[in-house]
Amino acid sequence: MDKILVTRSSMPDYDEYCREIKKLWDSHWLTNMGEEHIQLQKDLENFLDCPHVVLYTNGHLALECVIAAMQLPKHAEVITTPFTFASTTHAIVRNGLTPVFCDINPDDYTIDVDKIESLITEKTVAIVPVHVYGNMCDVEAIGSLAKKYDLKVIYDAAHAFAVRYKGISSANFGDASMFSFHATKVFNTIEGGAVCFQNDELVQIMNDMKNFGIRNEDSVMYVGGNAKMNEFQAAMGICNLRHLKDEIAKRKIIVERYRENLDGIKGIKLSKIQEDVESNYAYFPVVFDGFTDNRNRILSDLAKENIVARRYFYPITNSFECYKYLPTAGREKTPVAAFCADRVLTLPLYADLSIEDVDRICGIIVNR
Repeated sequence: MDKILVTRSSMPDYDEYCREIKKLWDSHWLTNMGEEHIQLQKDLENFLDCPHVVLYTNGHLALECVIAAMQLPKHAEVITTPFTFASTTHAIVRNGLTPVFCDINPDDYTIDVDKIESLITEKTVAIVPVHVYGNMCDVEAIGSLAKKYDLKVIYDAAHAFAVRYKGISSANFGDASMFSFHATKVFNTIEGGAVCFQNDELVQIMNDMKNFGIRNEDSVMYVGGNAKMNEFQAAMGICNLRHLKDEIAKRKIIVERYRENLDGIKGIKLSKIQEDVESNYAYFPVVFDGFTDNRNRILSDLAKENIVARRYFYPITNSFECYKYLPTAGREKTPVAAFCADRVLTLPLYADLSIEDVDRICGIIVNR
């Protein structure tokens, strides 16, 4: 029996991709913002209803660059969540800033907005909230706090591509939003990422910073790095974007079947469906609390049947060895995040996962 992975990359038809990259053999222009790169940027600005999209080779470098572009004072504090991938916290620290960990809410696993204000000090300069599993943070409450205390807001929106809140694209909240286009995401460019924002003044610096800080042949304006998206990545994105709405529609059917099978079972908690949010159905997290067996036993039982689920996110980032020195490090400082990390599994979810396989996965969980 074929292995069922937790995710599977969406890809266009082989011939479609070959047609898209044929022009690269004609031009020999493979990187440095060529024709494919420019086209994908325009396509994404239109799709996301966002005036500025800057492309990067991956989401992590995109996040590092946008934090750097905000020119925040070194050693200042940035409030964020530990219930995220390592990249979020690393991007803050690699910019010489100090992360301050705020707990999450237990309904959608995003940062608990009721706990942010108590963490704000005279050293606080920004908030880096994380949209989780396609769930949106409380952007209105975060926006109000940012205005009250004059803080920058940079969203880690790696999970939230194509999500909308009250009809507004997730690209258009805060000072900037970072998206990951990794192969495992709803929309992928093989590897890749982007930063989206409204501020015209950021365009030049964001482009400079991904190209070693080079403004032109005579001028190097910033201590930048190399984070340029290549033309093959961009071509994959152009193709995948054409089919994205159909891919999300297929994911929705799978998620609805999971909910039909698992909702209401004692000891199984599903993520709350958010009001006014148009989801991308990126992940299907299940929190096992008081179920027959614990999360790790169920993970093992699925693996025996060649089904790969994932403990995501586990461990939480404020329990990493490299962050033991931080004042808000330690699982006990963020008990809700720790509780969820110990109990969550994301179940297989991708556009061509069959309903029969969804039923089989649920049967292993419920009937064991």
